[in-house]
Order: sequence, then structure tokens, then C-alpha cells
Amino acid sequence: MSLTGDDALKSALETALAPDRFDRLGVAVSGGGDSMALLHLLADWAQAQGVALHAVTVDHGLRPAAKAEAAMVAEVCEGLGVAHRTLVWEGWDGSGNLQDQARRARYRLMTDWAREAGIGAVALGHTADDQAETFLMRLARGSGVDGLSAMASRRRAGGVLWLRPLLAVSREALRGFLRGRRLGWIDDPSNADLRFERVRARQILAELAPLGVTADGLMATTRRLAEAREALDAVTQEAARRLARVELGDVVLERAGFATLPAEIRRRLMVHTLNWVASAEYGPRADALAEVLRQVDEGTSATLHGCRVVVRKTDLRVAREFQAVKDMVAEPGRLWDRRWRIVAAEALMPGETKDLQVRALGEAGVALCAEWRAAGLPRSSMITLPALWRGTDLVAAALPEKANGWKVEMDRGEGDYFSSILSH
Repeated sequence: MSLTGDDALKSALETALAPDRFDRLGVAVSGGGDSMALLHLLADWAQAQGVALHAVTVDHGLRPAAKAEAAMVAEVCEGLGVAHRTLVWEGWDGSGNLQDQARRARYRLMTDWAREAGIGAVALGHTADDQAETFLMRLARGSGVDGLSAMASRRRAGGVLWLRPLLAVSREALRGFLRGRRLGWIDDPSNADLRFERVRARQILAELAPLGVTADGLMATTRRLAEAREALDAVTQEAARRLARVELGDVVLERAGFATLPAEIRRRLMVHTLNWVASAEYGPRADALAEVLRQVDEGTSATLHGCRVVVRKTDLRVAREFQAVKDMVAEPGRLWDRRWRIVAAEALMPGETKDLQVRALGEAGVALCAEWRAAGLPRSSMITLPALWRGTDLVAAALPEKANGWKVEMDRGEGDYFSSILSH
């Protein structure tokens, strides 16, 4: 049952935030009713808790009014004593799914903002209505347990903890809170545009109410599905601990044991492995994954999701595909391929990193590493590892004899492969 009343809203917020201790907390604020209510609720909470609250608004650059809306949020934040930053997205080229691209860009921008500002957690204003609308949209796509289960109230991605403290609260309850305090918000005209799937889902949900299909009822269903997902994830994690090992970023699965897993657990374990090796936000398409699993059953290697699934006599090796990383470049100390860093073992003098680049080791790099076989990786995996280059000169690589005062390390430890199965 969704919550109403100021005390109930504050209680829901405090309960959602209770498991963690924050020095600094971010909040995403678009200017709409949901996020504005969250901003005001969090401002009260943060003041009482002694937490530094930081707000962020993403201007997608798609509507002339967006700049003024971001300015309005900034003005409200100033009045509340909350630090505010506006981020601008300019990446849409007019093709593809606009809402999906905008959402992904929004999270990328906010992730970078949070990490640069040292903010470990960001609160989002999703409500019980968002939960119900998402359920209907995914139901129409034929989603399984994962897609139909509840939005996670907390999820770690990109090194940031994303919190949804208002998932048990209705959209109308939040607007009631704002009206009661005589606080304003902005209604985005796109929220009434039937070209967008979520708007159509919102309209259909209202039409289903006479049948008893309500946001509250669907929220209860998503919670039960979330419990089923958690059980499946636990079984998948147990299978991973029993069958998998991590070798310099590759994942090796015992072939015989993998073949005997129930179909759903095999599917989940392969999706997780591909996502982890590729550091991907989303899994591969269901039909493409099914084809790869069929090929694996037949003993045939395959490529998918920027990875190679290599079938060998006793195991399956899931490794990065060279084509996916061959053009990637990063500065020393920066994330490369979303999972590797090359950092100096000791402090460097100014100018020592000049002209240095992190790129794939490649065939040229392997040729310069006489002891590369000692790493225990196939050549096809070695060439996908990061290396430090100055032009065509190899400065450092992920081999003891090629360290040269540098450390090649994964941004997340190898144990993350197992633990992250449970962190949605």
C-alpha cells in the first residue's frame, strides 16, 4: 500500500536511508513533482542528520524550457542551502530511442559528477507509480522474472550507490506534500506525449483501475517477483563459486558442471559473466544469448557482447574480444575499458606522464613480452589486456617483468565477479 501524509513520507525516507551513514549525499532533481518533493524531504533530513546534500540536474538539451527549469531548481537549492550543479547532454543525433538514450546519458553524466565530487550515493525520485508503469512496459516486451521484478531500492553501478527511497510512495502523495507546503514544481510537457511508451503505460494503468489493477497491486506483485529473483541469484552465485575462476580479467567456467545446470541458471550465469567481462550495463539480447548457449552445447566457440566464449575440452573461457578494445585509449590512472587502471607504484615527478597512453597490449605488445606465457593466458586474451605506451614504445604491461614501476590493476577486485551477482 502506498504511503500518504507528511509523517509517513518522512518515515519512509528515513527507513530507506537508515542502513547507511553519509557525510555527503547526492539527489537528482529534474524540477518535476517527484524529484522536487524528494529534494525538500531530503533537505530537512540532511539538516537534521548533519549530511551535506548535493543536487544535480541534467539538461538534455531537447527543449528550450529545460535551461530555465534547471535554473529554477538551482534557485530553490540556493534557498535551501543545497549545493547544485547542472549537467548538459548534447549527444543525441536524432536517431534511435530518444528516452532510452537520454536515460543512459543521464546516468553516465550523474555518475561522473558523483565520482568527481566524492559523492558515494545519489537518491532518485522513483515512485510506486513508476514501478507499476515499468512493470506494464516490460510485460508488453515479454520480460521474465528480472524484468518484471521490482526496481531495486538500492543498486550499485559505476562505483555509485543509487537509492530510491520513495518506491512505496505514490506520485499523488508527493504532490500533496508539495501543495501542503505551497511549494512549486514543473510539469514536463513530454509527460503527456503519447509518443512515449511510459506515457501510454500511465494512461493504460488509469484505464485498468476499474478491474482492480492498480499501482499498489502491481507493486505487491513486483515485490514477490523480486523475492524470486533474489532466490535465483543466490543459486547462480553458488554455481559461480563452484564452477568459475577469474584469470586476469577472463572468467573460466568448468564445462561439464556448466552443462548440467538448470537452463535458467545457465542463462543467468552466462549473462552475468559476459556483463562482468565487458563491464556492460545491460545484458545481451535474449535471442543472441540463446544462440551462443546452443553453440556452446555443440562445442563451438562464439562471440557476443564484446566477448569471446571459447569452448575447450574441460572449460569455457569468457574473454574480452580484441575488436572491442583495440581503439580504446585512456590516460594513466584513468579507467580503461571500464575496468582497468594503470597507476604508478610511487609518486611521479611533474611531466613524467607526458605522452603516455593506456592502450591494448595487442600483438605488437605481446611480441615485446618474452615471458608472456608465464601469465597463463592464451595469446588471444593477452592482446586484450591494458598496457602503457609512449608512442610505439611499451612502458608497462600486466606482467612482473614488465611492471617497470607501474601497477596494472582491476578497478574492482576479482572477488567482485562473485559478489556482484547479488547486487542489482
